[in-house]
Amino acid sequence: MHVVLVEPEIPPNTGNIARTCAATRTQLHLVEPLGFSLEDRYLRRAGVDYWHLVDLRVHPSWEHVVESLTNVGAFHFFTSHGGTRYTDVSYHANDVLVFGRESTGLPEAILDRYREAWRVIPMAAGVRSLNLSNAVAIAVYEAQRQLKYQPLG
Repeated sequence: MHVVLVEPEIPPNTGNIARTCAATRTQLHLVEPLGFSLEDRYLRRAGVDYWHLVDLRVHPSWEHVVESLTNVGAFHFFTSHGGTRYTDVSYHANDVLVFGRESTGLPEAILDRYREAWRVIPMAAGVRSLNLSNAVAIAVYEAQRQLKYQPLG
């Protein structure tokens, strides 16, 4: 499984996501520009002492992600704009879960290109979005649940 964060902005969110990736053996991809340094103390603190368990890749652009991730499963683009409910999708072990920046979500160019692969986590009316690290955890653990937690052995 792969988690891609496109231009993340908040160090503690990325640190928490790194911890989720360590716990689930999910590869973490960060797409630049990042809103922080990878040496940020808040990023490191949120990831606790699990950074050595994170398979981290940093990409200079979205195009680099697409070129680099060959032989993977389906791409799933998480957005609050709509799409297929995240629980109504079948996930496979090498799928790619893609999330946008905290303030604006995924760029329109990416969303427009992959409209059929939009995934949504339902929320009550009036709520704009979930915290990014919570959304990633929800999606990753749903995929793991469907896979019967096999990769975690």
